[in-house]
Amino acid sequence: MAEPGGPRTRTNTGPGRLLIAVYLLFAIAASSRAALQIATRFDEAPLAYLLSALAAMVYIVAAVGLARAGHTGRRIALACCALELVGVVVVGAVSLARPDLFPDETVWSGFGSGYGYIPLVLPVLGLAWLRHTRRQGAGRGTVATPGG
Repeated sequence: MAEPGGPRTRTNTGPGRLLIAVYLLFAIAASSRAALQIATRFDEAPLAYLLSALAAMVYIVAAVGLARAGHTGRRIALACCALELVGVVVVGAVSLARPDLFPDETVWSGFGSGYGYIPLVLPVLGLAWLRHTRRQGAGRGTVATPGG
């Protein structure tokens, strides 16, 4: 049964599978790093380590949202990608302007430089994929006609 408003490309097919895999990889990397840092050196850079844990949670939830592919999954993924983009830009800017606040790196510090800037590019790709897979014809100037 088609969804109201026209057919949709599922977010968990084609390139979406690669996107989900990258989100899962970053979820594992960020959560492992944050867990180790929080368990062993939390007093050295609590803000940095808690931000890495937050990034890990965002990656996990984004991957789940993209994998679910339904209306709720899309909304979850959209919220996570938007939060991630804001987070990496804000934390990236603050970490450069006030390095004293970040005595150790986070996933998002330096705009994700420690991870090859993938944390900066990933939410943009996620948002682009969500846009690409939205309802076909929605927002593209098409007019639905009854019976045709």
